[in-house]
Amino acid sequence: MGLPPPAKATIEVLSPDATELKPLERRVDTVLKVEPSEGDGFLIAVEAQTAPAPDKGFGWSYYVAHLHAKYGMPVLLVAVCKNRPTASWAAGPFECRVRTWTTQSTHPFVLGPNNVPEITDESVVARQPALATFSAIVHSESANAAAILELLARGMRSFDKPTAKYWCEWLEVGLENTPVRETWRELEKMVATYFPGRGTLFEETYLEGKAEGKAESILSVLDKRGIPVPEATRDRITTCTDLDTLTLWFDRSLTATAAEDLFTDV
Repeated sequence: MGLPPPAKATIEVLSPDATELKPLERRVDTVLKVEPSEGDGFLIAVEAQTAPAPDKGFGWSYYVAHLHAKYGMPVLLVAVCKNRPTASWAAGPFECRVRTWTTQSTHPFVLGPNNVPEITDESVVARQPALATFSAIVHSESANAAAILELLARGMRSFDKPTAKYWCEWLEVGLENTPVRETWRELEKMVATYFPGRGTLFEETYLEGKAEGKAESILSVLDKRGIPVPEATRDRITTCTDLDTLTLWFDRSLTATAAEDLFTDV
């Protein structure tokens, strides 16, 4: 994309949380820490953007300033845009200015339909998963979107499991509410999550598994303690998907004298 990468570098995924101890959450899609074998390290903050948003430029300025202050490293902000109008808007600059004096100016590095090619070769996915993922997001509104996703899914099978999970989830988050997001969810086959709180298929499957395991633990405790569990109570426990509620019921199962005690308000 015109930015020469370091010849050798260690790249680490950092928490995307850019939140301070205030009742205001700010989150970028992903943050990477790059440590080159030569030269200084830097951060890459990546945001997928569907459409121009009046306040987003201010949020991006916050992300950059916060990450710079927190890690003491320069930040490259990458905006991944699905159409040309959004890409043009995302280039900024987004300025904090008083009259003629600019206190802060943010210039995102934009990936959009103009500078990211459509990936039509499965071998490219295996060699360059980041480029392939960005391409699928950028061209998610094109006529070839579904074919690109199918090719990407096949190419992801050549990766080790953590790498495949990471890029598959990154793509699902980046597709946001586009029609092809459901197409991609059908193509996902792995279980785990790299993006807590984003409602991805991996996360749903992961949380469903945790809920099922917690429900089984509750029933096991009641069984070992010789407490009968009516069928209606068993169904209520096994169909519950709220982990906080299941945790409360588990704690109560350790001292309950009857199955109904799990649901008693105290």
